[in-house]
Parts: sequence; C-alpha cells; structure tokens
Amino acid sequence: MGLDFSIVPKYLDIILLGVAWTIGITVAAALLSFVGGIIFAVTALYAPWIIRQPFRLIEWVFMGTPLLLQLFLIYFGLVQIGIDLPAFVAGIIGLGLHFAVYNSELIQTAILAVDKGQMEAARTLGLSRGQALRKVVIPQAVRDVIPPIGNNMIALLKDSALVSVIGVSELTLSAQRVIGKTYRPFEFYILAAAFYYVINLCMEWVQRKIERRISISR
Repeated sequence: MGLDFSIVPKYLDIILLGVAWTIGITVAAALLSFVGGIIFAVTALYAPWIIRQPFRLIEWVFMGTPLLLQLFLIYFGLVQIGIDLPAFVAGIIGLGLHFAVYNSELIQTAILAVDKGQMEAARTLGLSRGQALRKVVIPQAVRDVIPPIGNNMIALLKDSALVSVIGVSELTLSAQRVIGKTYRPFEFYILAAAFYYVINLCMEWVQRKIERRISISR
C-alpha cells in the first residue's frame, strides 16, 4: 500500500476541528498556568505558613507525578467525590495546574532577583505590601521570565495531545479517528504533525513580539 495524500481533503474538516480544539485548550491552559504561576509564587514567598503549606503540597503533587496521571485523577477521580467535570474543562485544569507549578518556580526566582530597594521605595511612597508587589515587583519579575515561560507554553502545546486519552477531540484524537476510518496512519499523522509545527511557529512568533516589546519598554 503506497502513500496517497489525495484522501486528505475529504477528512480535512475533522482535522481542522481538532486544530481548533487544540488551540482552544492550549490558550485556556496557558492563561491558567500564567495566572496560577503568579499566585503560587506570591503564596510561596509571602503567605503565612498555614496557607503556604497546602500550596507546597499542590506543587509537590504536580511536579512529582506524570501529567497523564494528573489528567486521569482530575477527570475520573473527582467524580467519586461528586465533581463531574467535562473532559475539556478537566484537560484545561490539568494542563494549567501542571505548568502553573513550573511557572511558579521561574517567577519566584525572578521576584527574589528584583532589587529589594524597589520594595522599600514603594513602601516609602505609601504603598502597602500587596500594592508594592502588584504594581512594582511582580511586573518586573514577569518581564524577566517571559522567555522561559514562553518555552513552557510551547511544551504545553505538545502535551495538550495527552487530553485525547480523556476524550477531548483535539488534533491527535481527530487524526486517530480519521485513521480508524481510512486505515491511512502515515498521511494523517504527518498532517497532524504539520499542524502542530505551524501552531508552534505561531507561538514562537508571538513570544518574540512580546519579548521585543518588553525590551523596547525598558
């Protein structure tokens, strides 16, 4: 059986729908991981001990266990305690929290690297500790970690294929379903890989634009 890419257009609508789901889950999970990373970082550095410890436990769980297991736990496990999440939402939460933990480590390092005089100057001007963090320290820290966080977001895109195992019809699962109908794995896996690569290039382009804008604003 030779290669036959002429069959691709007939099923392109299914693949494009998978692309849309992949982009949607990647963007939503990326936003959650970014905001969650900031929250985790600030909590780890400044919250009281009794609040900090549960967040440390969450970090330990998400850094020390496989992402696939985390997705299973969120989607299948939470049902046992009465929390029945749609697969798409479970995928976003799983991916978002998993990468939020790694973003948190980056942001914590960046916050500690900000000159302590910045906080002292903000407090001298009458800002509270929370206001100083929100308006002075965190913005500087976030600017410094955009490149590594951008790399995490590209890794998130690739790991989004794992949500196929809980039934989200993203790009990989869409390709598998088409292959089940056509018995043409090479053609459609190559097509899926090409779409992942294009999305990857778009994300890298956006990251470079953000980095350039930040460098100009400094």
